[in-house]
Amino acid sequence: MPKGPKGEKRPADVIGNAVKVMRIATGEEEEALTEDGKDKAAVSLGRRGGKARAEQMTAERRAEIAKEAARSRWAAKTK
Repeated sequence: MPKGPKGEKRPADVIGNAVKVMRIATGEEEEALTEDGKDKAAVSLGRRGGKARAEQMTAERRAEIAKEAARSRWAAKTK
């Protein structure tokens, strides 16, 4: 099933989607959204993943990544 901009479920066909939007707009139906539209389990795993990745990297590799990011930022500013 297709998802809206915040992950909510929407009908796959155009007419069904239009009817759903009309019902939400007129108040016949409530739009079911989570607070921020994100899966809480995925968010917690994502937070742990970055920290675990950084702990496994050598200081040299972290420095390489930081330099590459800095070059990219400066390249974007000079354009």
